[in-house]
Amino acid sequence: MLQPLSVFIGLRYVRSRQGKGFSSFISASSTLGIAIGVMVLIVVLSAMNGFERALAKHLLSIVPHGEIVAVNSPIAQWQNKVTSLEQHPDIIAAAPFIKTQAMMQKSALLKGVELRAVDVSLEQEVSAISRYMVAGKWQDLAQENGVIIGAGIAQKLAVQVGDKVQLLLPPASAVNPVQGAKSQFPVPVVQQVRVVGVFKFGGTIDEQQVFINLAKASAVLGYQSGEVQGIRLQVTDVFAAPQIVRDVAYTLDYYVYMLDWTRSHGHLFNDIQLVRLVMFIVLVLVIAVASFNIVSTLIMVVNEKKSDIAILKTMGATPSTIMGSFMLQGLVNGIVGSLLGASLGVLISLNLTAIIRAIEASLAVEFLSADVYFIDYLPTLLREQDVINTVLTALLMSLLATLYPAWRATKVEPAQVLGQS
Repeated sequence: MLQPLSVFIGLRYVRSRQGKGFSSFISASSTLGIAIGVMVLIVVLSAMNGFERALAKHLLSIVPHGEIVAVNSPIAQWQNKVTSLEQHPDIIAAAPFIKTQAMMQKSALLKGVELRAVDVSLEQEVSAISRYMVAGKWQDLAQENGVIIGAGIAQKLAVQVGDKVQLLLPPASAVNPVQGAKSQFPVPVVQQVRVVGVFKFGGTIDEQQVFINLAKASAVLGYQSGEVQGIRLQVTDVFAAPQIVRDVAYTLDYYVYMLDWTRSHGHLFNDIQLVRLVMFIVLVLVIAVASFNIVSTLIMVVNEKKSDIAILKTMGATPSTIMGSFMLQGLVNGIVGSLLGASLGVLISLNLTAIIRAIEASLAVEFLSADVYFIDYLPTLLREQDVINTVLTALLMSLLATLYPAWRATKVEPAQVLGQS
């Protein structure tokens, strides 16, 4: 439809309306509105992508991708099971564990914790916990009575490396099914342990997680040699973890619970997706509003150029030529706004983390606290496809906004217009 004559006429009209008062202002505002909408949408999508990456690489470096937990009886000969599971193409590593709820006491201070008994060497294969040690060493957990606690627990109980604390554990019958029926009023098992390390990851994990040697916990909780409560898995694709854990569980000859990170922390990923969708809809509507300013601009241009349109039609210009020339005028606003917005959006997205840190430093505020969230910075990840989709959406809306005014231009009757002039 955009023949060379249409292009020539359209560009001529675009140049001729520069600096012409209100019409020029409406045209500039539509271009600016499209640019702002495109820029903000690209920045928001990049931030959401960054949160997804942080979720996958940071939070899930500590949180188990998947777990297989025994139902009726402990998993025996866990060494063989771990070796077998690691043969699965979607399993990177596997490690045994026993977990239970406990209380940790120091003098008159008491704190509820989740006690996780692990194999010191194998746990490093499925977890990056050793990278977050702020006091002591992960290998010190091999000591018989050693425990490693989160920074939040250490602060709550006012303890540090080397201090002795008491663990109040449920009796063996309450943790290990083979130990017999639970009593109505179980008496807790008291164990004195020594803090050999403190880790700081961020979020609620620091407030509740305690690690202990697997051999020590097995003896206290009534597990026989080679028996564990479950096996933790690290998978190749975290977003496919539910299916991978299910496939692996069906290969075992045990009744097991199939757990994965989407059950415990999946709400974070769902929240990110929800925010992405809502922001996309809102900002697309912003672009749409800016695009419809093109309608006002073109209608005014059509009214101003009725005599030109009439002359062109008497000279043999076809409706497609006239329609194409006015569509091009409106599309110029969309093209300029989209390219300007995309350029600014890409520039800001690539430097978003540094920009936010500079704002935090200048205002002396902290937008994201590691004590509440699992990161203390605003992540960003720019994807080429997001930029392309955003620009195409803005151009499509700009094109649609030109259709009605351009169609109106083809309905100008030369006889009426020229007869009045």
